[in-house]
Amino acid sequence: MSTEAEVVQAELVDGDELAPAGTGPRYLISERTRLGELSPRTDQVPAWTDADFRLSPEDQADLAEPDLAENTVTNLKSTIRAFRTWCATQKPPRTAYPCTTETYTAYGLHLIRRGKAGEFVPDTVGKYMSRIWNWNPKGIRPDPSRFKGRLRAWKKEWVKAGGEVDRSASVTIEYNVRIIAAIDEGTNIGKRDAFLAALAYANLHREMELADQLCKWVKVHETGLWVKTATSKTDQVGKGSRRFIKDREDLQLVRRARAWFAVLHDLSADGPTDPLFRALTVKGNLRKYPADRERGTKMRPGSLNERLQILAERAGVPYIDGKKVTSHSWRAGANTDMAERGVPLAERNMAGRWAPGSRTADTVYDRRHGVGASDPLDKVPQYGGAAHAAVARAREEAGGG
Repeated sequence: MSTEAEVVQAELVDGDELAPAGTGPRYLISERTRLGELSPRTDQVPAWTDADFRLSPEDQADLAEPDLAENTVTNLKSTIRAFRTWCATQKPPRTAYPCTTETYTAYGLHLIRRGKAGEFVPDTVGKYMSRIWNWNPKGIRPDPSRFKGRLRAWKKEWVKAGGEVDRSASVTIEYNVRIIAAIDEGTNIGKRDAFLAALAYANLHREMELADQLCKWVKVHETGLWVKTATSKTDQVGKGSRRFIKDREDLQLVRRARAWFAVLHDLSADGPTDPLFRALTVKGNLRKYPADRERGTKMRPGSLNERLQILAERAGVPYIDGKKVTSHSWRAGANTDMAERGVPLAERNMAGRWAPGSRTADTVYDRRHGVGASDPLDKVPQYGGAAHAAVARAREEAGGG
């Protein structure tokens, strides 16, 4: 049914008698019209004017601001740009927005073929196509069922051929302490890096959360830190997350937080709305940025990821259990440590800002070291030795061979 309202002229009559058009009330039928419900009459429609359908320049400017996190917007733009380019280069060209089910399916199959050639893994293609589907207007989005069917089939083939999801390593507490111990905390850069590695683990931070953290959201107390995470990937209502993290002798959060805040104070960069982590020069001064830089003085999430990888490299652990260390390794490490010690999933979801009821902390971020090294069959007593002799005696007594 069309989404536009359709005016119907009708009159209720008895039996088979039809009323001539124009002699009865006029009704509005739209996509909201339901079976068994009388549609509103045209003379009951609110008396809207042209002003009711306008937004002020200030309102339009506010709506122009992105609704999503910066890295999400960046990924979306990149995906849509690639899709538009593909549509434009087809012969004949295809319409990208809104796209038809056929165009959507054809592009999905195109990405699957590129994936089979080694360019993508199935999960990556799935993310790309999900972004395109959500980008299309509601009500006329393409049907993704056929593409998803082919994606599932390819993923099965991919797994059978030895494919596996590339997960980052797990920087558990013993590795994090080792990494921090290799940092020279006598320098401004070292004070920043030590606090960065300690906080990334203690608050299970994503790299974007670390990059967007502000000074006013970390309060230092004698017994620990009060930390607010204002924006989070799974925070759909903008409430933010608040948590008190008790100090630990191994991480020394309080001492390291105070040392870094003292550096920021000396650099006149400890204002309430100043970024918590700052890029520094080799000499420990603030790195300067262009005045029109989109992120202002905040570090890029990628820069923090690179810094944490450098710290792991210097400590001699760029890989753990054959997996590469990335910024997510600190988040996975803290969750893994808590899971091994029986912390309930609900508590870990709150600490790591996963959505309530999510099982991601168990299915994705529980990356225990040496998984598969122990054999559960070892718990079964072996047949042999004393056990073998006992069986032999039993057979002899029973007269067996």
